[in-house]
Amino acid sequence: MAAQLVDRWPPLTAGLHALSFDGGRVELLLGLGDTRHMMRELVLQADAIYLDGFAPQHRREPWDEWLLKSVSRHAEPGTTVATSHMSRAMGKALSALGFEIGPVPGLASKPEAGAARFAPRHALQRPAGREPLAPGARRALIVGAGLAGAACALALSRQGLACTVIDALPGPAQASSGNPAGLFHGTVNPDDGPHARFNRAAALATQRLLVELGVPHSQGLLRLETRLSLARMLAAPGYVQPLSADAAAALAGTALRHPAWFYPGGGAVDPGAYTRAMLAASAAELRLGTAVAALEPHADGWHLLDAAGQRIASAPLVVLAGGHAQLPLLGELAEDLVVQRGQISHLTDAPWCPGVPVAGDGYVIADGRGGLWCGATAQDGDLDPALREADQLDNLQRYTRLAGLGEVPPAPLAGRVAWRLVAPDRLPLIGGLAAPGPRADQLRLQPRCAGLAVCTGFASRGIGWAAMAGRLVAALALGSPRPLEAELLDAVDPLRFALRRARRATNPGLAG
Repeated sequence: MAAQLVDRWPPLTAGLHALSFDGGRVELLLGLGDTRHMMRELVLQADAIYLDGFAPQHRREPWDEWLLKSVSRHAEPGTTVATSHMSRAMGKALSALGFEIGPVPGLASKPEAGAARFAPRHALQRPAGREPLAPGARRALIVGAGLAGAACALALSRQGLACTVIDALPGPAQASSGNPAGLFHGTVNPDDGPHARFNRAAALATQRLLVELGVPHSQGLLRLETRLSLARMLAAPGYVQPLSADAAAALAGTALRHPAWFYPGGGAVDPGAYTRAMLAASAAELRLGTAVAALEPHADGWHLLDAAGQRIASAPLVVLAGGHAQLPLLGELAEDLVVQRGQISHLTDAPWCPGVPVAGDGYVIADGRGGLWCGATAQDGDLDPALREADQLDNLQRYTRLAGLGEVPPAPLAGRVAWRLVAPDRLPLIGGLAAPGPRADQLRLQPRCAGLAVCTGFASRGIGWAAMAGRLVAALALGSPRPLEAELLDAVDPLRFALRRARRATNPGLAG
């Protein structure tokens, strides 16, 4: 077991790291960072809490009143607290917070050890927006059999739910998740803001799940850096490494004009194979060729209805995890999403195939047969399904620049068209929908519709976001520890745009 823990130990990057063991039946949520910051950002209710004692003769006691109050926010009636060093000040503070101090049997050699049980004198009120969406659910219906839906089915099944995945198409991963290859990697920005932290957490989760499921994938990815010099590119060991243009060129197998970020855990994978692996591991029932036209609430959850108003299925938990075809089910959320057409191109006989996937202005992925995939275009609101010569030329020009070639190689028109759902801030929509009634002025205070979650808006990052999104949906539904910090929960909350509009309407001078 120790060897497994060492093998799964994450890069030392700040934030939460969700590690799985024993086929997902055991999970470790490891937080790396300053204790005070992490206590603010944790969203969980604990059954048992251990406070590291830190003998005061060796170190100042870390558990001051502020931190102990933070501990109490993560406790429920009956939660136990134990420590190997219960100082008088700690015991007094815990008592004031509603903990009953008691003896600890079996620790006679440590008379300063102590334990407590949470018995608050008043009923606790938790933020309405942090309440679980379907805490007692044992069954779930997931609408969408692509990457998002498969990841939700896997995560929910690992929490003991029987899942049914429903899709209008005849097979899984046949819409935007059906491209023959795609990239996954994190991002870096100087202030390590929400985008960088969410993408890092998601990329590391993807890396772990691909290995766990045994999905074939290329390992290692280069992303060219055209703005920063090598000296200004900071490393995060085990996650991302800055490389000079020469070092990056050696990996890519062609001359490069710019330094690059090397993501050792990034790479490329067949999204269809990844989707099918998650569905197989979930043991979910598949109902394909079944279009869902509407949702109807009922006393025990939700009904899914077809175009004639007939019931397809019912369950206490429904997850909307489809792409652009699912927009009519999203209600007002659809106003915030853009349908974006993307075309990728295939060269069967390429003058240069990269040693590892290369991204920058476009991307290039070797197909393993002497050819490659490159792309991709992006046109908002364009629903044309046909391959276009102009888009192919655009993709080949990007490839030519990445490869450092003198001229665009000739190639017959070949590739694939698909559509992405893109949010204005380029982050996904994962969470619950607003319950009827007045809207709160904070996301954490907004009550949600019981038994209903959305998991959509994956833009061009479906491969890299799916694993984390599925974990998050399961945690939000059942109330288990959230795998992301509170700030990141708000960053992907589906109601964030409506809240911003409401704030601007109240205060027209307020920035978005």
